[in-house]
Amino acid sequence: MATAAPIVDDLRAESDELDALVAELPAQQWATPTPAPRWTIAHQIAHLLWTDRVALLSVNDEAGFTEVLGAAAADPAGFVDRGADELAATAPAELLADWRRTRHELHDALLRVPDDRKLPWFGPPMSAASMATARLMETWAHGLDVADALGVRRPATARLRSVAHIGVRTRDYAFAINGLEPPKDSFRVELRAPDGSLWAWGPDDAPQRVTGSAEDFCMLVTQRRPRAELDVSAVGQDAQQWLAIAQAFAGPPGPGR
Repeated sequence: MATAAPIVDDLRAESDELDALVAELPAQQWATPTPAPRWTIAHQIAHLLWTDRVALLSVNDEAGFTEVLGAAAADPAGFVDRGADELAATAPAELLADWRRTRHELHDALLRVPDDRKLPWFGPPMSAASMATARLMETWAHGLDVADALGVRRPATARLRSVAHIGVRTRDYAFAINGLEPPKDSFRVELRAPDGSLWAWGPDDAPQRVTGSAEDFCMLVTQRRPRAELDVSAVGQDAQQWLAIAQAFAGPPGPGR
C-alpha cells in the first residue's frame, strides 16, 4: 500500500487540476471540440469517468471486470468510443459530479490494495501503483486535449516523471502492437525535467539513445503532438523507429496528432 501512495497523491493532483479547468465552464462550452476526432470536452471527461469506473471494477469486482473485457473483445475498435458517447450525453454538472465521486472512490480503493496483489486490466495484470500510474498518464493526456480546446497552456510538473516512465516501459509493447520484433538491447533515455534536472532510464553506455524534453517526450508517447514539433531526438535505427511508433496507452495504435 505504501508503494502506491505517492503515485495516488500525484493522480489526485492531476485530476484536481483538470477539474479546475472545466468546473466553471458554461454547459454549452462542454460541447467544444477537442483535438481528438469527434470528441468534445464532455467526451474527454466522460472517457476518464468510464475508465475510472472500469478501474474500480478491477479493484472491487474482478468478475464484473471480466464482463467488460468480453465486451471489449467483441468490439475492440468501438467500445471505448461508445462508452464516451453514452456518458458525454449526460448533463455537464451531473457528469462532473459523477467523475469526482468515482475518481475519489478509485483513489481510495487503490490505497487499500496490498502491494503483492495484481489487478486485472486490458493488458497484463498490474499493481496498484502501476494502475495509478496508468490513470495519471491518461488523465494528463486527456487533460491536455481539454487544455488545447480551451487555448490554455498548462505548466509542466514533476508528475510527468510517471508519464515518461510508463512511456519508457511500454517500448516493447509499441513494437509488438505494430507487428514488429522488439529490440533485444536496452535503450538509454535521458530527459530534461521541468525543473532542469535529468531523468534517465537504461544503461549509460547503450548505443541506442533518446534525449530531449520530458514534457515533449510525454506528448510523443501519448501521441498528442507530431514528432516534428517536439524536442525529442534519437540515435540509432531502433531508437528512431521507436519514436515513430511510441505509445504509452493500451489498444490499437492510432494515427496520432
